[in-house]
Amino acid sequence: MEDSKVSPDAVTLSRILSACGSVGALELGKRVESYASETGLQQNIYVATGLVDMYGKCGSIEEALRVFEAMPVKNEATWNAMISTYAHHGHAQEALLLFDQMSVPPSDVTFVGVLSACVHAGLVDQGRRYFHEMSSLYGLVPKIEHYTNVIDLLSRAGMLDEAWEFMEKFPGKPDEIMLGAILGACQKRKDGVVGEKAMKMLMEMEEAKNAGNYVISSKVYADMKMWDESAKVRALMRDRGVVKTPGCSWIEMEGEMMEFNAGSDCLQCGKEDAGSLLGLLVEEMKKERYNFAVGV
Repeated sequence: MEDSKVSPDAVTLSRILSACGSVGALELGKRVESYASETGLQQNIYVATGLVDMYGKCGSIEEALRVFEAMPVKNEATWNAMISTYAHHGHAQEALLLFDQMSVPPSDVTFVGVLSACVHAGLVDQGRRYFHEMSSLYGLVPKIEHYTNVIDLLSRAGMLDEAWEFMEKFPGKPDEIMLGAILGACQKRKDGVVGEKAMKMLMEMEEAKNAGNYVISSKVYADMKMWDESAKVRALMRDRGVVKTPGCSWIEMEGEMMEFNAGSDCLQCGKEDAGSLLGLLVEEMKKERYNFAVGV
């Protein structure tokens, strides 16, 4: 658009920012903010909200907060973007505090962010309370995303029986994301009783295509020494044509987005180069005050 001398409007900028956030194109997103500032579009509520969302998805929490606090008017989407930013990056208390400060009525999208914050911080009691307040205080009907978050929250806390009972209260048909949350916790905690119930339900879902759930199911059966059942899961996975999709990542290099897939040989480097790169990444993580353990 710059080459053709076309001037993007607020709607176009907000869509570009959404794309930048989806692939982590932080530098391009910053260029969009500079353009918006130069053209007076930065104060547009849709552009500003797009900036909060973009910075949040790119991991620049301070930049997201800077834009958020500078906005004279905020709508529901603006608050949701900042709450989700905090929740996604593990800042649960900040997310919940911001929720309490909302100057507009929350929506079901708001509660997805709030419950996600509870999941990341292991706040079981708060998660239960917020789920019930959706309907009791705000008249909102919980959707599958809200049920899934609570199930994930309970499962991570080791409360697998309660997670299963909560799933049974869901008015619709449980999906494989719900079952996957329970399965993952069952494998970690060696709970074969709940795990087997989840696996049987999953195997009955012909539409289940999440390869990870099949792999976990096979491992849970193996942990229970049920070798035949473990083999059946693997066979069912093949029969249904379920293939594990390689992991994919993007990195922004000199203004261009580079895509990398697990197992890809698009980058060739020696051990010394790889070691240097790892050292550089560790130093950058230290600067950002990340806490991590390194095993050799």
